[in-house]
Amino acid sequence: MAEQFPEIKGGGSLILAWQVRNKRILMVGGGEVAAGRIVNLLNADAKVTVVSPREGLNPEVAYRIKHNQVTYIDRKFQPSDLDDPSIVMVLTAVDDPVAGSEIYKLCKEKRIPANIADVPPECDFYFGSVHRDGPLQIMVSTNGKGPKLANIVRRQIAANLPSNIGDAISQVGVLRRKLRKVAPGIEEGPKRMQWMIKVCEAWSLEDLCEMDESDMERLLGFYAPNTVPSFEDVRLKEEPGIWTFDGSFGWW
Repeated sequence: MAEQFPEIKGGGSLILAWQVRNKRILMVGGGEVAAGRIVNLLNADAKVTVVSPREGLNPEVAYRIKHNQVTYIDRKFQPSDLDDPSIVMVLTAVDDPVAGSEIYKLCKEKRIPANIADVPPECDFYFGSVHRDGPLQIMVSTNGKGPKLANIVRRQIAANLPSNIGDAISQVGVLRRKLRKVAPGIEEGPKRMQWMIKVCEAWSLEDLCEMDESDMERLLGFYAPNTVPSFEDVRLKEEPGIWTFDGSFGWW
């Protein structure tokens, strides 16, 4: 009986896509590690506050501050920095391990998730090595054991991905939004999901990339009968249930 179910292999992390759009995140430190963290946060549309003395700023962090991409506080961390109720996450990248541990303890008291750079036991979550291609994001994590190896594995995975997969995913996203307008009902959920699966399996990445707005409108006409034509049939402007003359029978 047990062989029918996945074997439990403890020691891993629950890898999630954390939505931080328009949420306030506190970054303590302004060095090279902080620069990388800030890029990740800004790419996720977070609102970032950086606390660090100006003399310790990495050139990239200084650039973000100069161009108002982050909110900046020119001093060392103070416990009162955690009083802002809108803060949902705290990251630290400081050279002082004692200070980092103290910040972690304060975060625990306030129940704010924290990541103390290079101190795995004081991290509620880890940063992995991420490959990004438009909407596609692939993260490789070693659970804090080998960040460099995560980077190597990530590069190997990325090297084997189709070069146009990001564009294909973007197009599928547009098609899904259009489908929800065609069939908005909750009861349509299972059918919508299965029909989109059929499209993704039947059409190649090249087909999905080449699909334009008119192709999508014609393709959506096949949703009601729950069929998926080939890309070529859609381009021929065939509609479900309508015979299209192709000249093969001739005329008398």
